[in-house]
Amino acid sequence: MDYFIIVVTTLAGLIFHAWLFVRFRRWADRDLALSKAGSDPQKREWMLGQLAEAKAKKVKRKDLDSWLERAHQHYPHGR
Repeated sequence: MDYFIIVVTTLAGLIFHAWLFVRFRRWADRDLALSKAGSDPQKREWMLGQLAEAKAKKVKRKDLDSWLERAHQHYPHGR
């Protein structure tokens, strides 16, 4: 019974840490996109859409900053 408790708590801890790791990465990516947009609400929504497009295109995380910067330069200013 002792081993069962140790295994269950260890697995729960590992799963929790993996979940936190994924959440922090998503938050960091979202913050990166929003930092490029500034305080304009329309631009923020547009940049979040660009982030979703980058995820759909499976842009690597190390290339995400430059990809979002290029997307930011193509923002349609006439909106």
